[in-house]
Amino acid sequence: MRSFLVFAVSFIILVPVATAQDSLTLEQAIEAALKNNYDIQLTRNDSASYALDNSYSWAAFLPQLNGTAGTTWNRNNQRLKFTKRSGGGDSSVTRDAVKTHNTQYSLALNWTLFDGLKMFATRNRLEELATLGELGVKNQVTNTVAAVINNYFNIVRQKQQLKAVEEQISINEERVKLADKKLSVGLGSKPELLQARVDLNAQKAAQLQALTLIAQLRDQLNQLIGFRQGASYQVSDSIPVNTTLQFGELAQKFEETNPALLFAKKNIDIARIVVKERKAELFPTLSLNSAYNFTQNDNSVAVNINQPFYNQNKGFNYGLNLNIPILNGFNTKRLIKQAQLDVRYQQLAYDNQRSQVEVGLGNSFKNYELQKRLLELEQNNIELAKENVMIALERFRQGVSTFLELREAQISLQDAYNRLIAARYNTKLAETELLRLKGDLIR
Repeated sequence: MRSFLVFAVSFIILVPVATAQDSLTLEQAIEAALKNNYDIQLTRNDSASYALDNSYSWAAFLPQLNGTAGTTWNRNNQRLKFTKRSGGGDSSVTRDAVKTHNTQYSLALNWTLFDGLKMFATRNRLEELATLGELGVKNQVTNTVAAVINNYFNIVRQKQQLKAVEEQISINEERVKLADKKLSVGLGSKPELLQARVDLNAQKAAQLQALTLIAQLRDQLNQLIGFRQGASYQVSDSIPVNTTLQFGELAQKFEETNPALLFAKKNIDIARIVVKERKAELFPTLSLNSAYNFTQNDNSVAVNINQPFYNQNKGFNYGLNLNIPILNGFNTKRLIKQAQLDVRYQQLAYDNQRSQVEVGLGNSFKNYELQKRLLELEQNNIELAKENVMIALERFRQGVSTFLELREAQISLQDAYNRLIAARYNTKLAETELLRLKGDLIR
């Protein structure tokens, strides 16, 4: 039985196909989103790119080694004229199809020994970018999980609304039966029966609208968690709410846990490293150069007595190269100032983000407290509304009240349901937003 349950859960998560008989828990929806959500996958790809660059950061300290090789065959017709040393006139030599063969290869090494410590700053920047990629993934995962929670419980909310509508339908059906029965025995009026049928049809229309909205919300959730469009499943029937959150715990050191703030703070660190890289360009660059060269010429015919048939040259050379920046149109100075402005920009972006998160925490907690009080109030109120409808229905059945009193009681019950369901869902939204801002939505 345990193996069967594990297989069933894996099938729901790994295969994005569901039928009306399947059930999908919030945990399964979140797990599927972590595997299939496109935004998370794109962010992970960026993070993998940063991590790949960082894994090769040590290569900045290695020398560059390049090799070249080539060989050439020539077949030329040559005609040369020489001035005679004694006597008059010139002498000439003509040769056809003169063959030559040239071979050369070289191995060159260039090793930067000092560049104003720029290579160290570059390595640190790549390390920080790798960390930035991880923080970006965490931030995206947090936002996606919050979206999944809100969308999932929105479906649950609409299911509860549908249940409330169906309860109203059953009451209206009873009203129609009673109104029809009263009319048939001469104790009622036709307008009462017509109004009962109008109210019944209105609730049936509301039922159709609720079913359509549930299907639309399910498609939205399918897109978030990577299920195919049209996949159908059953969600939970209740919205669990944590009513024990405390503002002091949420507001304490939120700068160290909020993913968006950590992401913005890391951008400041990277911008400061870029300043170091730019400043390093003011220093001289010292590099070691070395090469091994080989050339060989092989001629089939020596046209000139001073021309060799065969020539080979090979050898090793090395030296130091010092590049001193003197004047480049103040471009380096401009780049340093641009990098410093970017540090200022990233600091302002962080301060702005921190202010928004701080305000968001305060407002979300106020809303959280309000919705908790409303939820408690409406939970008590719904029982009163139900009892009132039952009494009004019984009085109407006994003929001691009018259909207007019953209809008013129904409207009160419908409004009470709407407020209760809204309060429960809004409390969950506020709870999710508080945990998202704090950074405690995922661990």
